[in-house]
Amino acid sequence: MITMGAALVLGGLTNTQAAGPADQPGPFRRHFLERARERLGLTDDQVAQIKVVLKSEKDNLASLLERLHDARIGLREAIRAQNATEASVRTASAKAAAVQADFAVERMKLFARISPILTDEQRSKLAQVEQRMDDLADTAIARASERLAE
Repeated sequence: MITMGAALVLGGLTNTQAAGPADQPGPFRRHFLERARERLGLTDDQVAQIKVVLKSEKDNLASLLERLHDARIGLREAIRAQNATEASVRTASAKAAAVQADFAVERMKLFARISPILTDEQRSKLAQVEQRMDDLADTAIARASERLAE
């Protein structure tokens, strides 16, 4: 659900050029909402309630996403710098980790507000979707490890 929330917000924030009038979501967000409705069986009322929660945190989430993006750029630049040192990379990595921690706390807060909107069955479906995503990531990591060993 937190992933859904972040994706809804991220979709709304990053697809401003693709969006129509202010009351119409951009294509990414619209597609994501349709998939969430499908997979979890969300009602129109539930979607409306989730939107209210996300809109109330829009500015905070936008700030966190911007900070996370900037921190990742900073880390990449630290790694690629001609004068890169272990200390400079660790410093940049610590900054990225601090923003990720702030984002994780915000996700926890969102989950606490969105989870009660869902039924027990929907929360179960969400857990199944998350497990499938974890399984896909595990498979991808295993394949990458095998290929690196070749």
